[in-house]
Amino acid sequence: MPPPTAPDTRFQLRRSDLTEPEVIALLEYHVADMLAVSPPGTSFALDLEALAAPGMSVWALWAGDRVAGCGAMKQHDATMVELKSMRAHPGFLRQGVGRRLLEHLIAEARTMGCREIKLETGTSQDFAAAIALYRRYGFVSCPAFADYYLTEHNQYFELQL
Repeated sequence: MPPPTAPDTRFQLRRSDLTEPEVIALLEYHVADMLAVSPPGTSFALDLEALAAPGMSVWALWAGDRVAGCGAMKQHDATMVELKSMRAHPGFLRQGVGRRLLEHLIAEARTMGCREIKLETGTSQDFAAAIALYRRYGFVSCPAFADYYLTEHNQYFELQL
């Protein structure tokens, strides 16, 4: 796993209650984009209602009054969480937003006493940057989990903590 990122005063990480218009807009963009780049029935992006459900936690990375990115975790049980809704705002690509969010979510999972983090993502080139980030942090391929199923358009990763 890469060393933790040095503090960057441009960004502030805050837990979201999903009422901030900027976070809502980014999450709505995320769902629409996932549907656009995924064949029908293969996108598992969560809408706002699902992200507000019990067992979910959402964080937003802010640059002043602009949301730079977001990420969420779904707690499946006492030992496993799933990453959801990882998204850098288009205006903040290649600025370390995904890395900072991922580092935070990994740290949160450790604080919660979890032993593993899992995620589902796509297989097309649209997902290449995210997959490369996950692999840099030690995520490895794994079988489908929970209620997911394997298709040629989905893949699964896990990180043992």
